[in-house]
Amino acid sequence: MTTKMRPFRRTIPLDEARALVESAVRGIDRSERVELAEADGRVLAEELVATADVPPFSRAAMDGYAVRAPDTAGATRDRPRALTRVATVFTGQVAGRAVRPGECIEIATGAPMPGGADAVVIVEETDGEASGRVQVYSPVSPGQNVGPQGADIRRGQQILQAGALLTPSRIGAVAASGRANIAVWARPRVAILSTGNEIVEPGAPLGPGQIYDINRFTLAAVVARHGGVPVPRRAAADTLEDLSRAIDECLQEDLLVFSGGSSVGERDLILDVLAARGELIFHGIALKPGKPTAFGRVGGRLFFGMPGYPTSCLSNAYVLLVPALRAMARLPPHVPRSITLPLGRRVRSAPGRHQIYTVAVVSGTAMPAFKSSGDITSMSLADGYIEIPADTDLVETGTMVEVKLF
Repeated sequence: MTTKMRPFRRTIPLDEARALVESAVRGIDRSERVELAEADGRVLAEELVATADVPPFSRAAMDGYAVRAPDTAGATRDRPRALTRVATVFTGQVAGRAVRPGECIEIATGAPMPGGADAVVIVEETDGEASGRVQVYSPVSPGQNVGPQGADIRRGQQILQAGALLTPSRIGAVAASGRANIAVWARPRVAILSTGNEIVEPGAPLGPGQIYDINRFTLAAVVARHGGVPVPRRAAADTLEDLSRAIDECLQEDLLVFSGGSSVGERDLILDVLAARGELIFHGIALKPGKPTAFGRVGGRLFFGMPGYPTSCLSNAYVLLVPALRAMARLPPHVPRSITLPLGRRVRSAPGRHQIYTVAVVSGTAMPAFKSSGDITSMSLADGYIEIPADTDLVETGTMVEVKLF
């Protein structure tokens, strides 16, 4: 049988593809409540306002003696002021009496200040005697070595705005306010679908012409790392019936990402199914690897059609899927860590196509690691990638390049 090829009508520049994706993506509109222990990395869906002061009482900022500041006036090493110790207060305790003139109460860091006391003399500036008399060697002023009530957070103060990314320190601020759980935006659920008669589940025996499913696992890892919930589906065969079934199942989720079937061969049917049921926003990017990439909308859901070749699929996941997914999850944009290094070997690039070129960091140079779009080791043996603009067809050895690290 003669194979019919359906050439790309046109390819669009990468920047245009990025802009189309950005304009189509919307933040997730579902929220859920989670315990603080599960809140790291989530995005707050409510404004948090303090219902009480933090700390809820004035407390000692240092170990020492709670005193009335005027009782220490003029104290020196040569002429100390003597005070009578009347009690000891540890954290979690409250003094049973107030401090009167000429008295002091031994106090631990963090313990509530006793009534009548307005300062703490640090223990290093005292000499406590067994008789209960304490020699004070330096004066203190009112408020010295004291953490006032509400010094950290005042009742009615905004703790965090809705949309804040929850980090360990911000979770600590929420815990300080006494909340046990908070509302966060839900993570977008991403259906991941591999297509093709040749795709076999890892662990199963390979038949003639078959290969193991790679993309389902690489895409799931990218989704999980960037704020989504991967929902892998079993591979779909190259038939209209099976592809339609698979799409119906995937539309239960917030986003569909499939690999394979986005090229120009006669049996690349999934785009025909999707285009008939929805809108194909673009198909084909002036990008290497990753030219046969599609993006559109079906059943009220956005979809990405990734190339079947593993390197092309994963490259485009970094370049296009990650920004879209993070926008859906309401996460801040991902800024990959990068380093500038000399290129270890000359690289030729396809004219007219923006190239994502994998490199390994070897002896302080960026050494080309790309093999072919079908070889996953082009990515697994690399430390990152460089981008070569469409108007550049040659990058010479020694050229300083920006390596975006995985």
